[in-house]
Amino acid sequence: MPTFATLAGATRKRRSLLLVLPLVAAAAVAAAAVVVVSPGNAATATTIKRWETRLADLGCNVGRVDGRVDDHTRTAVVRFQTRHRLSPSGTFTTTTRTRLMSSTAKRCDVRPVPASTGSGRRIVISQRQDWVWLVRADGSVRAQGGMIDAEWLDKQWYTTGSYCGRPARGNPRTNYKGTQWLYHFVRFAPCGVAFHRVPVSMRTGRQIHPNWYLGTDEKTSDGCIRLSATMAAEVWEFTKVKTRVRVM
Repeated sequence: MPTFATLAGATRKRRSLLLVLPLVAAAAVAAAAVVVVSPGNAATATTIKRWETRLADLGCNVGRVDGRVDDHTRTAVVRFQTRHRLSPSGTFTTTTRTRLMSSTAKRCDVRPVPASTGSGRRIVISQRQDWVWLVRADGSVRAQGGMIDAEWLDKQWYTTGSYCGRPARGNPRTNYKGTQWLYHFVRFAPCGVAFHRVPVSMRTGRQIHPNWYLGTDEKTSDGCIRLSATMAAEVWEFTKVKTRVRVM
């Protein structure tokens, strides 16, 4: 039969286990509330929500403010970083967080036309920022927005028009390639490089990727400049006359 000492030891072990289990559970809950947002940097969901709210206020298209760093959040961070000439890592680095919470943080959706792009009526493309501007003759901006490109165009001047025997503009509603609609197709460089809306699947009627990838390098195009439906329509109207295009 077990001795009194043995029974007492077992009782102490059970009591110790009962004390440890709540601590383990609490630690698990705390760990679940912490999200790693970049190497060596962790933050709670509450903190991430504060950053997401700030990105939303600055027009960076962050998506749902839910304390989760998903692909939509990362693209918003990239748009903020390119706007502030930071390395587009898509992570909440120390420098990114400092700039983001600063009172001097700049909006993502309104950007100045890059310097050294000439004057007069033109379209300006920044491959570093993944951004496009439509500039009127007086220097004011008619429209601007994010783009996706293949990042291989030479940094020089181009002009909208026909190239390599191909027409300058495809039918705005029925131009296509393979099984995808390329709405508002406007050619501006040899031999098939053009502006157009993010391709739309003929089978599903949906874009092949959402607009929140625009303004980042998260996706690549087949060489053309992909734009939102609104921005592509603006380019179509703007280029009814031959237009200069400056690639930066």
